[in-house]
Amino acid sequence: MRWLFLLFLVLNLFYYVWHQQKAPLRAKEVEAVEMRQGYQQGVRLLSSADRERVRSHGAPAAEAVVADSCLFLGSFQSTVQAQQFEQRLTALDIQAEVRSVTAAAGLDYWVYLAPLASRQASLRQLKELQARRIDSYIITQGDLANGISLGIFPRHDSAESVMRRLRDAGYEPLLRELPRAQRSFWVRVAPNSRRLIDDALESLALDFNGLQHQIMPCESVASGQ
Repeated sequence: MRWLFLLFLVLNLFYYVWHQQKAPLRAKEVEAVEMRQGYQQGVRLLSSADRERVRSHGAPAAEAVVADSCLFLGSFQSTVQAQQFEQRLTALDIQAEVRSVTAAAGLDYWVYLAPLASRQASLRQLKELQARRIDSYIITQGDLANGISLGIFPRHDSAESVMRRLRDAGYEPLLRELPRAQRSFWVRVAPNSRRLIDDALESLALDFNGLQHQIMPCESVASGQ
């Protein structure tokens, strides 16, 4: 009986030790499951209502872009032509306004000689050039005042030809690129008249050859003068 009691006691002790080792592992497993379940509860697919709310929150920005854009019709080379077109739209109950726009239309090439130490020296150089029958003019204002202009050319090769001639004559010509601006006139259709213009565009295009339409920011084009 004593050996049986001791065996029973050893088995109980062994079970107690085994139970203590398993308990922490079980706690960690439960904690991991709870964290995973909590994470899954925080992440879910968007429902139809959710997607509608997302779109409604993003809608004001998109509407602002549309609201800031206007329909422009043109372009016209003179204010008279633009005003005639504006009057035509007014007769169709379409609110419109003439606007002018200045856009880059290429480059011009300015050949010149840099200003000398004094105006008298530049004038002597000008007389030398004119004696060689080279077209030249004194520059009277700007950062090149008292320099000598040798012409403004629409093509780069023409400017280079003049510069070669001057180098052969012993001068040191310089070249400056000048942006060439072109002004045109457009007629801006008021936003509340956009729905009326579609039906009229076809007949307007027949009466105004080359009529174009552009969507541009409403305030990016200056008012016509």
